[in-house]
Amino acid sequence: METTAPLTLFNSLTRRAEPFTPVHPGEARVYTCGPTVYNYPHIGNMRAYVFADVLGRTLSFKGYKLTHVINITDVGHLTDDADDGEDKMERMAAAQKQSIWDIAEHYKQAYWADIRALNIRQPAQWTVATDYVPQMIEFAKGIAEKHCYELDSGLYFDVSTVADYGRLARAQTENGEGRIEAVEGKRNAADFAIWRKTPSGETRQMEWDSPWGKGAPGWHLECSVMSGAVLGFPFDIHTGGIDHREIHHPNEIAQNQAHCCTNGLDEPTNSGAKIWMHNNFLVERSGKMSKSSGEFLRLQLLIDKGYHPLAYRLLCLQAHYRSELEFSWEGLAAALTRLKRLVMAVEQLKARIPAGEGGPTTPGRVFAPHLERFASAVSDDLNTSVALTVLEEVAALKKADPAEKLAVLEAMDAVLGLDLLNLTRADLRIRPKSAEITEAEIEATLAARKEARAAKDFARSDALRDELAAKGAEVMDGDPLGWEWKLA
Repeated sequence: METTAPLTLFNSLTRRAEPFTPVHPGEARVYTCGPTVYNYPHIGNMRAYVFADVLGRTLSFKGYKLTHVINITDVGHLTDDADDGEDKMERMAAAQKQSIWDIAEHYKQAYWADIRALNIRQPAQWTVATDYVPQMIEFAKGIAEKHCYELDSGLYFDVSTVADYGRLARAQTENGEGRIEAVEGKRNAADFAIWRKTPSGETRQMEWDSPWGKGAPGWHLECSVMSGAVLGFPFDIHTGGIDHREIHHPNEIAQNQAHCCTNGLDEPTNSGAKIWMHNNFLVERSGKMSKSSGEFLRLQLLIDKGYHPLAYRLLCLQAHYRSELEFSWEGLAAALTRLKRLVMAVEQLKARIPAGEGGPTTPGRVFAPHLERFASAVSDDLNTSVALTVLEEVAALKKADPAEKLAVLEAMDAVLGLDLLNLTRADLRIRPKSAEITEAEIEATLAARKEARAAKDFARSDALRDELAAKGAEVMDGDPLGWEWKLA
């Protein structure tokens, strides 16, 4: 779809919004740091993948041939992103008394289920860390002589051997600031492990032979190897959460510089990627974002409480990806109501299209200004909050050809990913896990209540309403969305 708005994206490395000019004309190659599959992802984790999905959808909308890669870390990620502590995978396997391979598979499938529930498109490739260990060893061998040194605990990268180490981070790490591991013998406080040796006398479930002894790769090494192997250096865009900006991504960049024999970072492609993009945190005030909090906030908990997962996606779209987003149940309920309005508008629109006319046609000229404003919004560093407003304006237009209008909504939703042309009002009415009544029972009681109201037996009508409320179904008399009831 042709629009005049150029795509600009904020580059964390240069600290400015830049026009997107692909490394390979007509293509867009994107790498996203994926999960460490030792536990269920919380909804803050999933914000990063909604953001990356909108980025990919926008690149497709702008006409680029997209190659998007997301990795799965199933080895080598420690309890602290700064290369310190226990291995998360080994620790969970021990706690669950299961094979580390079984742990990885279970939580990988759980993550993929959340990806599907949020209508996140499948990337061109999922790269799984354990599939790339031989390449990681070769990568490390290639940079070891000039950039690394060996200690009893493993092979370490000397950050003083590359120019501009830490430029990506807001707080520079050269002087040891931040979450840096204290290891005796390190030359610089910010040096990090490329390869971790298995301690003498121990055996780990995941370990490989290497020139530096039996052990496992460092987390930072994995992403450098997988991104370069699939996309080639330099590629276009590297994404991740803002927490990666301080240590993990600077360490990736240092490895990429060493591997590619590049100089300082005044030329962004020397980092391995032309643009580095980071989404901000999802903030939740009760402390349930932490996976150590017991019942932490994962997508399934939202579903168990009766919220469709795409209401959470819409909540994410309401804020700019670089802004903090505060989560609250009230905010999620408001997002669900907003989604209901859009779904009902599309349902009503479909009903106006005569049978046999088929699906959406192409947008008419009357919608050109809306499409241009929408394109300008998403092209302005993915301004989804404005794009949502434009979509709602189109949905609210009264005098318009329904097939053309549906085509416009389809084109816009291809970027926002709310699945508006397939969702139904019934899909959004999710039964909370705690509900003690079936939908059939609710409908039967509502029918009896309508009869009582028609007969002006308001005492019985009120009693039936109270009966429903006691069983978890809230009657919504006069609801402008026409839902009649919801499971509380």
